[in-house]
Parts: sequence; structure tokens; C-alpha cells
Amino acid sequence: MTIYFYGADEVPYGCFSNFSDHGFDLDGVWWPTSEHYFQAQKFKGTRHADLIRRARTPLRAAELGRDSCKPLRRDWERVKDEVMRRAVGTKFRAHADIRDILLSTGDEEIVEDTTTDHYWGRGRTGNGKNMLGRILVRTRSQLHAELTEALDSDGRRPRR
Repeated sequence: MTIYFYGADEVPYGCFSNFSDHGFDLDGVWWPTSEHYFQAQKFKGTRHADLIRRARTPLRAAELGRDSCKPLRRDWERVKDEVMRRAVGTKFRAHADIRDILLSTGDEEIVEDTTTDHYWGRGRTGNGKNMLGRILVRTRSQLHAELTEALDSDGRRPRR
């Protein structure tokens, strides 16, 4: 059964959204949401990136990150998937409750159910790249491997 998610307030899978209220420390900085981190990385090292980090909501961070008057970093298209992988991985490693939700999905496909984003979600036709869903699946596999390795190394359940 495919797992669809979109809104941060959806139970139980809203935590898969980049708008979910699950902050984390990455690169020595506190990020209120993975959306804040992702959008700010488009302008890494600029005042605009800090403005995005300090945005009051993930929606505002997204609006600031999509400001077409501000030039994106030159390598953005090359690095954006890795930026998202880092944000998602860090978020789920920082919060045991949502890590457990992600792991509970087993081997199911995960799809960001948005008709407006063909790259990160399923897109209008349903044939989008679903990169966020794919990153969640990859993160789930990595977390599972890390937990299995921790169990194998000391023979008991890892601490949380």
C-alpha cells in the first residue's frame, strides 16, 4: 500500500512534510523546519539565507526562498537533492518519535501527494519524480541499517 502525505497536520504522516514542526541543528545552526534549511541553502552564505532561517513559519521561509528577484547559488541544480537528503536525514535522526513513524512504514512506497510539484512530489498527472518521497524511502533504509548495526554491535536495543 502506497503511503501518501502532504500537509504537516496530517496524522500520522504529516511529519514527512518539510513544513512539520521538527527542528534540528545542522552545520552548527538551529533550523526550525527542514523547509527553512532547504530554502536557505539556495542562498548559502548570504543575508537572505539568514532571513529565511529566521522566518516565522515554514510557509514564509518557502516564499522567501522562491523570491525570483534573488539569484540562486550557481550550483543549486547540482546540489539540491543532497541538500534535501541532509535536511531529511538530520530531522529524522533528531526526533525518535518521527523516526519510529518513518520506520513503521516498512517497505511501502512514500509519495508526496502534491499536484503542483512535479519534481519533489507526484505532480498534476501523478507521474512526477517524487524526489521527496524517494529521499524519505532512502532515509528509512539508512535508519533501519543504522539501528540494525547498533543492535548487532551490542546485542541489545539502542538507546534513544
